[in-house]
Amino acid sequence: MDGDDVDMAAAETTEAVPELDDMKKRLKEMEDEAAALREMQAKVEKEMGSVQDPSASATASQANREEVDSRSVFVGNVDYSVTIRSDKYGQPKGYAYVEFVEPEAVQEAVLLNESELHGRQLKVTAKRTNVPGMKPFRARRPNLYMGFPPRGALVPPYLFSPYGYGKVLRYRMPMRYSPYG
Repeated sequence: MDGDDVDMAAAETTEAVPELDDMKKRLKEMEDEAAALREMQAKVEKEMGSVQDPSASATASQANREEVDSRSVFVGNVDYSVTIRSDKYGQPKGYAYVEFVEPEAVQEAVLLNESELHGRQLKVTAKRTNVPGMKPFRARRPNLYMGFPPRGALVPPYLFSPYGYGKVLRYRMPMRYSPYG
């Protein structure tokens, strides 16, 4: 009986040798293909890195943004049952931006301004491109809940503010002694 087992083991090894060689061959092919892909990826990353000049990429991204915005419309007063943008709490915002393939479609979409959808009158306008740094100045309103109200003797009797439009003199609370600072 022991001899029978040895013959079977010898028969299995002779059959397994071609399968093992075939598996090694496929493994080698896959490793070569992975190495070739890594080389191609490194080459593409190198080319992309050399192209990305900060000033050139900013100009290109601004031009790309303007091109996309020329093909887009703003749709306001959208019904909340329609799938639209939502805030961080998941509540719908009530407006959407629609991007078209051709810029000519924007003019056709603007014709739908003041049309009705689910009982709400839509506002459809061409999307405007935001220009960085062109945020309008909004003056702060004084917060009556922060600190003490200013004393009457310190309020300047001017009819205009010498600090600019919408800017007010800020009063600081008196400092208390602190041994730590």
